[in-house]
Amino acid sequence: FVDLDDARTGPAVQDLWMLLSGDRSQQQRQLGALLDGYEQFRDFDRRELQLVEALRTLRLLHYSAWLARRWSDPTFPLHFPWFGSSSYWLEQAQTLWDQCEAMQAPALVA
Repeated sequence: FVDLDDARTGPAVQDLWMLLSGDRSQQQRQLGALLDGYEQFRDFDRRELQLVEALRTLRLLHYSAWLARRWSDPTFPLHFPWFGSSSYWLEQAQTLWDQCEAMQAPALVA
């Protein structure tokens, strides 16, 4: 089941991009199949594909912020012991650099 609530209140791609995984060519194949099914019910504005990597980056930032805001809850350090470690932040920094490059690349094409 897919929750498509954002397709009614925001860009449809906001609900769809998280269904894409793998490298760029895998994501393009998945996107083609996904949009074939999606467009049986509603048109999709392909200009929204430019938002995929920006939305991915925003999600990464929001996840770290979500953990940081709740860090004082005693259950969070128990369940997320890696958060705040130097290896976590080094990985996050590298991921964000990779996302900067991905946002400069042409959008996925379906």
